[in-house]
Amino acid sequence: MNDALAGDGSPARRVPSVPVSAPSVLDDAPIESSSRTFKRAFKDLREGFNHRELWLHLGWQDIKQRYRRSVLGPFWITIATAVSAVAMGLLYGTLFNLDLAEFLPYVTLGFIIWNLIQGSILEGADVFMSNEGLIKQLPTPLSVHVYRLVWRQMILFAHNIVIYFVILIIYPQPLKWTAVFAIPALALIAINAVWVSLVFGILATRYRDIAPLLGSLVQLLFFMTPIIWTEKTLQGTGNEGRARIAEINPLYHFLDIVRTPLLGGDQQLYHWLIVLGVTVVGWALALVVLRNYRSRVAYWV
Repeated sequence: MNDALAGDGSPARRVPSVPVSAPSVLDDAPIESSSRTFKRAFKDLREGFNHRELWLHLGWQDIKQRYRRSVLGPFWITIATAVSAVAMGLLYGTLFNLDLAEFLPYVTLGFIIWNLIQGSILEGADVFMSNEGLIKQLPTPLSVHVYRLVWRQMILFAHNIVIYFVILIIYPQPLKWTAVFAIPALALIAINAVWVSLVFGILATRYRDIAPLLGSLVQLLFFMTPIIWTEKTLQGTGNEGRARIAEINPLYHFLDIVRTPLLGGDQQLYHWLIVLGVTVVGWALALVVLRNYRSRVAYWV
C-alpha cells in the first residue's frame, strides 16, 4: 500500500507507537497519611516542649486567675490541703490510737502527693475540651496544653509541700540521705502525668463519658491507697494480709516512692520497678494514641 500523503504532497511521517505497560499493583496501594505517623507524634511532643515560654506563662496565669482579687492568693490551696490533712490525721489517729508524731506527717504527705496525682488524672481528661478556643484558633502542638497542665499541677504541689515542712518542724522525722530520691520520684510522676493527660485527654474528647467515669474510679482508688490508713491500723483486726490488695493499685507505688524517703523510711526496690514499667507501657500507649488521633482532636472538641 502507498504511504499516506501530507497536505503538500510529501509522505506523512509516522509516529512510532509506545508500548503501554499494564498498571502496577503498587499504583493502587493506599498512601499513608503524613499526619498519622510516629514521626509527627514525636514532632508534636518536641515542638510543644520547645514552646515552654508559652506553657510556663499560661500555667502560671491559670493560678493567678483562679485566685484573682484574693488576699492570700494561691496559698488558699495550701490552707485547704492543710485543714483536710490535719483533720484526717487527728481523726484517724485518735480512732486507731496511733502516735500523731508518726501518723500526722504520713497522712499529710499522702494528701499532698495524692492531690498532685489526682489533679493530673482528672484535669488531664478535660485538658483539650477546656482549651477548645485555643486549639481551634492557635496553631500550636497539642502537647502544649498538656505541658501547661502538668506545670500547673507542679506549682500547686510546690505550694502544698510547705505544709510538710511545717509538720516536720513540729514532728521531726529521722531523715536519711535517701530523701534525695524524692526528686527523681517527682520527675517520674510528672513524666507519667504527661502521657496520662494525652491518653485520657484525647479519649475523653471523643467519648465524653470517660471523664465522669474517671472521677468515680479515682475516688475508689483513694480508699484503696494507704493515705489515711496504714498496715498498723489493721493489726488486731484479722485483716493484715488484705492490706496487700493495695499493691494492685499502681497509684500506691507512685505515692510510695515520694513519701517513704521524705519520712526517712526504707524503700523497696519493687516500687520503683513497677513505676518504671508503668511509665514505659503508658508512653507506648500514648504514642499510639497521639499518632492515630492527634489530627482529629480539633474536630472533636
